[in-house]
Amino acid sequence: MSGLRRKGFTLVEVMVALAIIALSLTAVAAKMGRMIDTSNSMRERTYASWIAQNKIAELRLANVIPEVTATSGEVDYANTIWRWRAVVSESGIENLFRVDVSISYENDDAVIRTVTGFIGEPVIPGQSNRSWDRGSENSGARE
Repeated sequence: MSGLRRKGFTLVEVMVALAIIALSLTAVAAKMGRMIDTSNSMRERTYASWIAQNKIAELRLANVIPEVTATSGEVDYANTIWRWRAVVSESGIENLFRVDVSISYENDDAVIRTVTGFIGEPVIPGQSNRSWDRGSENSGARE
C-alpha cells in the first residue's frame, strides 16, 4: 500500500480554503453595508432637497413680499417627520429676497440639506415676464 497515493485534500488545505472564503465574504458584507449606508444618505438628502424646494415654492406662490425673518415648522414626508427652518434675508437688490431653507430630522439638530432660493416682488398673475417684454412690441409680428 505504500506505492498507492490517496486522492483528496488534506485538512490543512481545506482550512486554508475556508479561511480565504471567510475573508472574502467578510469584505463583501462590509462593502454591501457601506453601499446601503450611502444609498440611505442619498435618499435622505434627496428628500430634504425636495422639502426645501417645496417650501421655497410655497413662499413664492404666496405672492407677497416676505418678511425678513426666520420661520420654522414640521412636515410629514415619506413616512418621516422633518423639521424645516426658513431664513429670509435681504439680497442687496431692491425687492429681491434670499431664502435659505434648512432641513433636519424632527429630533435632530444636524442639518441634512440647505437650499437657497430667491423671491422677488409679487406681480400680477399672468404678468410675470413683463420686464422681458419691454421694447419688443413687435416681437410677435412675423415678416
